Amino acid sequence: MNAAFNVEINQGIAELVINKPPVNALDSNEWLALAAQIDALGADPQVRVLILRSEGRGFCAGVDIKELDAHPERIVRVNAGNYATFKAIHRCAVPVIVAVHGFVLGGGIGMAGAADILIASRCATFAVPEVDRGAMGGGAHLQRLFPVQKVRYMYFTGEAVAAPDAMQYGFIERLVERDELAGTARDVAAKIAAKSPAMIRIAKEALNGIEDGNLEDKYRWEQGFTLEAYTMPDSAETRRAFVEKRDASF
Repeated sequence: MNAAFNVEINQGIAELVINKPPVNALDSNEWLALAAQIDALGADPQVRVLILRSEGRGFCAGVDIKELDAHPERIVRVNAGNYATFKAIHRCAVPVIVAVHGFVLGGGIGMAGAADILIASRCATFAVPEVDRGAMGGGAHLQRLFPVQKVRYMYFTGEAVAAPDAMQYGFIERLVERDELAGTARDVAAKIAAKSPAMIRIAKEALNGIEDGNLEDKYRWEQGFTLEAYTMPDSAETRRAFVEKRDASF
């Protein structure tokens, strides 16, 4: 098992918990390992539904910017890990419930946007700080949560939306207190696990097939601009400013 997360399976419910202090920002190897673990759980006949949640201060702060600052060439591997993880969630053979709290940023948005069902703590906030990190990606998944103009506002400004305010957009199935988050996710998962596993699996495949457009293709298009951004001087300044904890200067 990868040190950044752990898994338990109980009565058809797999629970994958990310736990990498301080902010659950994953490096390239951890993103790829997470994708492989989700794929394995979806292929496991004893798993009927998957819960994905986190411990600590927030759900996920995205990629490990410090890794990329030290090794810019790893952007390709990071992109591959993000793509594989979000695809693994979206295309998982069983329903995936993502339960979020605190900050949901960057790669956290990708996981939330790829989910079948989203449950949020009242303390959750959703944001895409990519423009301030010299990257792209997340817009396709954010558009599964928010309407188009709201996505663009969030992307261009980097401003966060609090979960209670996000309820108006309809993507949050349950809004609960932080200490109720895991239990609520398990209650919803138990309802699904009680159904015919064969029927739930074909229902998941059918619903994916009728979606508007191809989520993975849209995300891959965005990722191409991340590679372009990493060759720009402004991008290096945004990453350096983030690591040095100062405002970027352009």
